[in-house]
Amino acid sequence: MSRIPTLSSPFLLGFDEVERALDRVMKGSDGYPPYNVERVSVPGQPDRLRITLAVAGFTRDQLDVTLEEKELVIRGRQLDETDRVYLHRGIAARQFQRTFVLADGMRVIGADLKNGLLSVDLVRPEPERVVRRISIATDE
Repeated sequence: MSRIPTLSSPFLLGFDEVERALDRVMKGSDGYPPYNVERVSVPGQPDRLRITLAVAGFTRDQLDVTLEEKELVIRGRQLDETDRVYLHRGIAARQFQRTFVLADGMRVIGADLKNGLLSVDLVRPEPERVVRRISIATDE
């Protein structure tokens, strides 16, 4: 089955990179770990976005938050503890990778791990509005 481009409108020019980023994000989502994205208001500052992932059982050393070009990548790695003998094992040591594509100008402010929740705060400064007049050439 052929794929119909999402951004195929003739009025959307040069958005090929955005379409590739959307495809990449959609392929890598298995639902683990669950997460929230919320808008957080801080008085006197631009609104923030906060991504919160449920990472119970992971320590700071087992989590990695990186910014790779325009992508926020959050990885978790747990090792199997071979010295334990389980009678029942319902909590698996599981690895994950979550990728969030960021718009131009988005900045990561910081990350915090508290009570099994990893929160990453982002901010997008208000862009400067620029109007530029384009001169029209004539054939004279």
